[in-house]
Amino acid sequence: MLKALQDRELLEPIRRKVKSGAPYIGQQRRLQRRRSNNQNDQDMPIVQPRSFDSLGLVPFQISPHYLDPDPNSTHMGETQEERILQFLEENETPVVGIREGAWMLIENGAVMLKGETGARIFRRGQAPVDVKPGAEISGLVGGPDAN
Repeated sequence: MLKALQDRELLEPIRRKVKSGAPYIGQQRRLQRRRSNNQNDQDMPIVQPRSFDSLGLVPFQISPHYLDPDPNSTHMGETQEERILQFLEENETPVVGIREGAWMLIENGAVMLKGETGARIFRRGQAPVDVKPGAEISGLVGGPDAN
């Protein structure tokens, strides 16, 4: 999706419309699974965007489909939390790990966590914070006007 928006030079027009007050609803798209006989294949992007800079409407990253680490798991790969913590070793940008069934409403400078499952917020040099649905989280991640 990002590559298609870049190729059609639509990022800036969308950004301008949203910043002028047009409503915007974002959706996470799953990457297509690479086909092979190997059952351990990971989701792989099938195209490469020019960059991963997108609309830049909020001053935080969103990690969708967030799964809490399972201490009893025998999986030997990285957890989503480990990847986020690695990202924060080199970046100041907060990350909101959105669990399945959660979403955010960003309106009038406020960032409200909605849905049923909550989220985990990661900030460089700080312990992750679990937030419940209904929480206003702009104090933890910055508001849309901080961009």
